[in-house]
Amino acid sequence: MSEARNPKSARLAVAQTPVREDPRDVEALRESGREVRALMREASAQGARIVHFPEGAICFPSKFVMSVDGPDAVGPADWDRCQWPVLQSELAAIAELAHELRLWTVIASVHRLTEPNRPHNSLYVISDRGTVVTRYDERLLSKTKVSYMYSPGVSPVTFEVDGMRFGCLLGMEIHYPELFAQYEKLDVDCVLFSTSGTPGNTAAQAQGHATVNSYWVSLSVPSQHSATAPSGVVAPNGDWLARCPADGSPSVAVVNLDDSSEAAADAVTYRRPWRREARAGIYTEHQVSDPRSEDRTATF
Repeated sequence: MSEARNPKSARLAVAQTPVREDPRDVEALRESGREVRALMREASAQGARIVHFPEGAICFPSKFVMSVDGPDAVGPADWDRCQWPVLQSELAAIAELAHELRLWTVIASVHRLTEPNRPHNSLYVISDRGTVVTRYDERLLSKTKVSYMYSPGVSPVTFEVDGMRFGCLLGMEIHYPELFAQYEKLDVDCVLFSTSGTPGNTAAQAQGHATVNSYWVSLSVPSQHSATAPSGVVAPNGDWLARCPADGSPSVAVVNLDDSSEAAADAVTYRRPWRREARAGIYTEHQVSDPRSEDRTATF
């Protein structure tokens, strides 16, 4: 019932940062960039190899601020309102620091497309060499996002750090178990989920996805939501390994993702392989043809 696995480990930092909503505000964009870089340095000082930020870490454009019918009504977004050069310069500075610190950095941002196409809502994966190695684009958007603001993505994304395979999800995708199941089939060790906040008990859902798929889930949220659901990392057994403070402060929580640890070994070695075997049709040869099985009203 077990499958051979080479021991793997990676040190992950999950962050919570204040999320600002006006991409026209140059100073706010600059301040967000400074806060992200400060937390990158803190994560690096704690030995992290990868740091994971929430949706809107630089800016989460408000549907009212962007609306051509705003500020009191939601309508098509006017992306000319975004200070693109400032946003791009902050992301470039983050990439440069990732190279300097030798720190993989997963950072959310709006990804501009060719006009007249709407942008993607994305997670950039920046390597420890400071280059964008891949990008995840949110696929299952909210009704407002897909109606007025963004172009949806089309595919899952995986990448590896120190032998550990990561997958990315974003926005409201915590509500779609099929996306988490898809990453299990892609053999990821950890899903990085970034959100700006979503209805429902996000923390409980993160624990559920980690448990039923037997992998780690990193939940990164804005610091504004930390009182109810601070950022943290769930182990494959469903337990929280570490969480950021619930006091609204920008912070990181750093953990070792180690598949030989007590929080992971049983789930990774036994539960996940057994579920795969069960889904592959192991029960077929044990099924029987019996009138007492087929008759649903058979008496005791």
